[in-house]
Amino acid sequence: MIRVFRIILIGILVCTLFAVRWYGKSFFYDPFMGYFNGDYLVAQFPDFDFLDLIMNLTFRYWINSFISILIIGLAFKRKSVIVFSLKFYLIAFVLLTLVYAYQLNYEFRNGYLIAFYVRRMLIHPMFLIILMPVLYYHKKLNT
Repeated sequence: MIRVFRIILIGILVCTLFAVRWYGKSFFYDPFMGYFNGDYLVAQFPDFDFLDLIMNLTFRYWINSFISILIIGLAFKRKSVIVFSLKFYLIAFVLLTLVYAYQLNYEFRNGYLIAFYVRRMLIHPMFLIILMPVLYYHKKLNT
């Protein structure tokens, strides 16, 4: 693939990630968006539908992950990098979802910061920001 074409595709995919973030409030069910934007230290814990929340988090996570893996694939052009990224995203999803579900079940009694950051890792493409420099550094070491 021509380098300029790959860069344009990566730019389009990054814009798609911004669109998922921009329209996330209207497309995905998340009662904690308003909770964490407000005064959550004294606010009442919101009522929520557990299954609906987890399904929306899952859907949003995998939309962001799919786009992120496409970006990684276009940037590094190696199947092993794509497979590693897919495994990383799958393991991260399982672990983070379990931690978040536990926190939801106990209404953040262990502290709201854990739930806040785990939720953030689930709904934003933070792993792309982490993986890109790591994979680039690994590529430079092996070249």
